[in-house]
Amino acid sequence: MIAIKNLYKKFGKLTVLENLNLNINKSGIYAVLGPNGSGKTTLIKCMLGMVIPNKGELLFQEKSILNKYQYRKDINYLPQIANFPSNLTVIELIKMVKNLRAKESNEQELIDLFGLNNFLNKKLGNLSGGTKQKVNLVLTFMFDSDLIILDEPTTGLDPIALIHLKKCINQEKEKGKTILITTHIMSFVDEIADEIIFLLDGKIYFKGSVQSLKERTQKQDLNKAIAHLISE
Repeated sequence: MIAIKNLYKKFGKLTVLENLNLNINKSGIYAVLGPNGSGKTTLIKCMLGMVIPNKGELLFQEKSILNKYQYRKDINYLPQIANFPSNLTVIELIKMVKNLRAKESNEQELIDLFGLNNFLNKKLGNLSGGTKQKVNLVLTFMFDSDLIILDEPTTGLDPIALIHLKKCINQEKEKGKTILITTHIMSFVDEIADEIIFLLDGKIYFKGSVQSLKERTQKQDLNKAIAHLISE
């Protein structure tokens, strides 16, 4: 699915990714973790074609994606900040995104799931942050794609919406999809992730199951396990 070889990215004098190597060959839920400045965002943006690396190879479905764009139709992406045009209504935004992407969509099922029917004709600029995030989730999950990238998906969600988010993620996993998640909520990772990909100083410092990380650090609390990993 994903093969990254010797990926190197530098911004000015700051090296953000340094000869990073990563292979994801099977479907599942992967939590991409690391402290601020570890390279998580840059890695995701390289995968999306939003940042061009200085060196290295990046393959998706066994094909190089550097300086290409067609592969993006097989990726669903949820940005960390739901920054939508404030003058559009929710339904206008959904229709606009549908027109931009020539794929079947199941937006009504997701609108019902996240309780957005009463908000469809409201302008996005008048919505709360949590409601905008629900719209963000509808836009992300309404298309069928092989790879789903979720950047801080739990932001602003109430407990019920969080349950629905977990349901969506697990349903996509059951369909054989690959889901990458960046988050700072370790309880969410502990509950849902199959594997952790931990970045430190622009390199993969750990890749493995949640349980294997706990065994390595001898910490059953994931927050403490991550803290121990950073201090090693």
